[in-house]
Amino acid sequence: MTASIDVGAGADPVIAAENLEPGSGKRIEGRSPLALAFARLRRDRGAMISLGVIVLIIIVAIAAPLFSAITGHGPNDQYYGPDARSDVGLPAGPNSNFWLGADQAGRDVLVRIAFGARTALVIGIGATLMSVIVGVVLGLLAGYLGGIVDSIISRIIDTVLAIPYLLFGIALVSVVGSIGVFLIMVVIAVFGWASVARIIRGQVISIRERDFVEAARSLGAGDMRIMFVDVLPNVIAPAIVFSTLLIPVSVVTEAALSFLGVGIQPPTSDWGEMISDASDNQLYLQAWWFLFFPGMALLITTLAFNILGDGVRDAFDPRTDRLIPARKKKKQKREREPGDKMSGDSRAAETEQELAQ
Repeated sequence: MTASIDVGAGADPVIAAENLEPGSGKRIEGRSPLALAFARLRRDRGAMISLGVIVLIIIVAIAAPLFSAITGHGPNDQYYGPDARSDVGLPAGPNSNFWLGADQAGRDVLVRIAFGARTALVIGIGATLMSVIVGVVLGLLAGYLGGIVDSIISRIIDTVLAIPYLLFGIALVSVVGSIGVFLIMVVIAVFGWASVARIIRGQVISIRERDFVEAARSLGAGDMRIMFVDVLPNVIAPAIVFSTLLIPVSVVTEAALSFLGVGIQPPTSDWGEMISDASDNQLYLQAWWFLFFPGMALLITTLAFNILGDGVRDAFDPRTDRLIPARKKKKQKREREPGDKMSGDSRAAETEQELAQ
């Protein structure tokens, strides 16, 4: 009895074939594209390692008060002992009391990095959520409605993408005076939604002409229902992919604003502000740890999110991963002699090898 494989739309026959038990007459049901994407993502070692690093960073951010309790140092507590500052007033290096050293004010670098992770993650994730929500809604409107609505939103997108956000942040601070966490998220979201809207708009333009949209329209469904019930679920995948790639951009943007002095203001712990303090009067030449550890925290965070974003993108669109095996298979077929006949066992072995790829 031959087992039948029932794969749904967008399902991957390779994953279904891997779950097929030889000799069993069980019927294997197809899985949704989202389930297949998560299955591919779990097999991506780099993405899983990056996800573990991100979870560790989140734990460090949540447990920042625990680091403060263990070391006995608050994020803004200043110390003047020899383990915090040298005799000439320079920051002390890593020691038993200050595990990652101290800064120019005698504050614990480890504790400030842990509290700075909170700032980076809150602003990075919050600004990304704002950007994605606004970008998806405007992208849906522009792509589905078209006409004058599409023209207006597209011109706004072009204008937003042409404005340098750093200059806008500096100008905003000069007018407002100082900006907090929420206002920084708004500033980043104002310049982040445009790229999301452009991608979603292109996806919606290709989806609105499909048969299921025409069927919903013929049944009397309104534009709002079609956009948010029929079309929106089909653009969730690119929105998720772009979200994972937008978070590190938001984190770096926030750090850049703080580095320039127009972001998070002291005494709030922030990685960009710590790097800025280390660069004052070339202090990092005498106290390398003051620049190295905050810089590594920023680098590891952005790198982990970028690698995870690449893995999510490949999981939702695995065609790029299969280009090389497909070319190898075509090359092997071309190199095979026309008179060379394969036995049944050889053909079965080659089929299993192709499925494994």
